[in-house]
Amino acid sequence: MKSTVHELRRRTRPSRAVSLSRLACCFLPLVAFLSSPASSASDDSDGGSSAKQRAEAIEVRFPPFPQAENLIPFTVSATAENKFMIDSESLSVTPERVVYFTLVIVSSAGARNVSYEAIRCATGERRVFGFGRSDDTWSKARNEQWLRIEESTVNRQYAALFGEYFCTVGTSLRDADDARRILRSGGNRTNLRP
Repeated sequence: MKSTVHELRRRTRPSRAVSLSRLACCFLPLVAFLSSPASSASDDSDGGSSAKQRAEAIEVRFPPFPQAENLIPFTVSATAENKFMIDSESLSVTPERVVYFTLVIVSSAGARNVSYEAIRCATGERRVFGFGRSDDTWSKARNEQWLRIEESTVNRQYAALFGEYFCTVGTSLRDADDARRILRSGGNRTNLRP
């Protein structure tokens, strides 16, 4: 009797080992699949924004510092006291209609602010990448988040660039040459505020 019990134990151990190894063979591929980035639900639910974030994480190259002869003035409003200009040499447009540019603002007292920025036409957002220093070099912005462009009297230059120049309905903005042409022609000035 003892020998049969011992014999039964010996027979069941290998079968358990076999069944566990079979089980492992079935579950390991499933575990690997579930932990892979391709199966991640967040990639599907965010409309591919993770790929967009990876592309935006690439270090931005600052353009050469703007020269006075390359500045194109644009109108923000009839009552604006500051002068607003875009450096024509800094303009670039991606296939997704993201417009990169150097913005130069000169106050009525002569103070000059220079920034390298972008406007995303598809979402109505803007982003600052860096600011110009007095020695004609760039300082990287601390906050590089995309911000919603809102119509207001303060910082209206973004609403003007978005709604009256770069991203207006019917505007065919394919490249930097289009952006320069639109700026020089005065854009779609029908919506300018007094």
